Amino acid sequence: MFEGKSIIEILNMGGVTLYILLCCSILSVTIICYKIFEFWSKSRVSRVEFIKKLTKYVEDGKLEEAIDYCDSVKSPMASVTKAGILAFKTKGETISGNAMEREIMIQTTNLETFTTILATLGSMTVYIGLFGTVLGIISAFHDISAVGAGGIAVIIGGVSEALMATAAGLSVAVPASVAYNFIAKKIDKFVVNMEYCVSAVEEVLFKKGVSK
Repeated sequence: MFEGKSIIEILNMGGVTLYILLCCSILSVTIICYKIFEFWSKSRVSRVEFIKKLTKYVEDGKLEEAIDYCDSVKSPMASVTKAGILAFKTKGETISGNAMEREIMIQTTNLETFTTILATLGSMTVYIGLFGTVLGIISAFHDISAVGAGGIAVIIGGVSEALMATAAGLSVAVPASVAYNFIAKKIDKFVVNMEYCVSAVEEVLFKKGVSK
């Protein structure tokens, strides 16, 4: 059915719905690539390695070096622990825990950027495709009634073109839904790592506060 046809001609066969789905597909792929790169850049330092170096600085009383180390690491863990150390320096270990909890909420919100759009695309594009198919079938039957001839061949041709919208909608929705679930799982892992860091740093800061 698509032999010898250009992309524009294929899109025109599906009508405006395919153009909408094409835009949705481009947006979905862009968000997926952005989130993959973001998570990769924020996962380059392991939790074990980060905590080991950070707690060593704190135990040795090198809080400024600990803050500099946090600045050098591009990870939500670093932002959370930095907030705790800064609060500890000014207000003590009790306030540092609250500061880290607040930073966890901020970092989690940042990690969730654009994920709502991806989830919406995963569910919405299916219905856009179905809507395009319904419009295509209506148009096919309208053409048949207007011409009054053509038989089953015209009906099958019109319906097959209309079903392109459903196929296109599914081709956008499935990758978007899979990517959203993957991203949600990665965010959960980031949250666990941040909470683990809070626990580890609070323990070290508490010991340091007692020893003052």
